[in-house]
Amino acid sequence: MTNENKTLVIGGCRSGKSGHALELAEAAGPRRIFVATCVPHDDEMRDRVARHQRDRDDSWQTLEIPVDLVGAIRDYSATADVMLIDCLTLWLSNLLLQSEDVAVIRGQIDNLAEAITRAPRAVVLVSNEVGAGIVPENRLARLYRDLAGWANQAMAAACDRVVWTVAGIPVTIKPVAEKSVP
Repeated sequence: MTNENKTLVIGGCRSGKSGHALELAEAAGPRRIFVATCVPHDDEMRDRVARHQRDRDDSWQTLEIPVDLVGAIRDYSATADVMLIDCLTLWLSNLLLQSEDVAVIRGQIDNLAEAITRAPRAVVLVSNEVGAGIVPENRLARLYRDLAGWANQAMAAACDRVVWTVAGIPVTIKPVAEKSVP
């Protein structure tokens, strides 16, 4: 991975996306920043956070940034070889807790895509694919699903590479592999 690479790692729950993103980031160089978007509100989530922390060694600088990802990229990306942001869908949850104004959140999504494009170093972004299931029965869950879909599209457009993880297997979907002739 060169310092200019921007990668979105996307997949379902427990698909292996965070582990794969960590491997990509560790290969990018020794100066690493992990941006954690999770705000743990219960013991189970605190256990998840602790598990993710144990996956990283002391070479990582960790920033807990639940909302201002644009500011984090602006202020810190030039100081590291790679910035790993985990995860976009928790970031969206945090934004929704502040406001359900779709225009405001879509503006923040656009600002994040622009910040990723302009980051002077590598950025690896983790996100969940939440739109492949059933249509949620309540308005807030549908809004969240729609925002996640829009955010994933914007980040995929801003990134040089998109990797979809399924059953622990990373599958590169951007850039698209050239078609093989049978």
